[in-house]
Amino acid sequence: MTEEGAGRPERDPETVSRFVEHFAAQLVAAGVPRMPARVFAALLVSDTGVSTSAELGEMLRISPAAVSGAVRYLDQQHLVSREREPGSRRERYRVHGDQWYEALTSRGAVLRRWQDALREGVASVGPGTPAGLRLAETLAFFEFAEKEIEALMDRWRDHREERFGRD
Repeated sequence: MTEEGAGRPERDPETVSRFVEHFAAQLVAAGVPRMPARVFAALLVSDTGVSTSAELGEMLRISPAAVSGAVRYLDQQHLVSREREPGSRRERYRVHGDQWYEALTSRGAVLRRWQDALREGVASVGPGTPAGLRLAETLAFFEFAEKEIEALMDRWRDHREERFGRD
């Protein structure tokens, strides 16, 4: 059986639902709040990668307020974007194929703010003190991580182009 006009086999909703809950549980174990994890997983399994609040609420059996809060969190993390439904005032929420790339690269600004704060911390406690040395090591780690993330993203773009034919 196929979805109307799509030419693709129909998916078993129970199997998809189990996957959504399983993947969401993995995200929760990694520190993502439960509702955003569920909404993100639901968007990932959508063929279009786009859903309305009502569609997400129905699929996940959650309230519009729960969807709204989850989307707010996911938007702040650069994992989804909001867009207007054409000809309507309703919003749709979209997950992009490059959501991990976007989420990780957006951390650069956060890392730079943490580095600035850590430099201030080293200066305030003294660079030769045990606390200053600990802060300096933390600062060095974030400086290292920032450079490694940039290099990783360059390698990812090359790998994605090779594997999926897009940059």
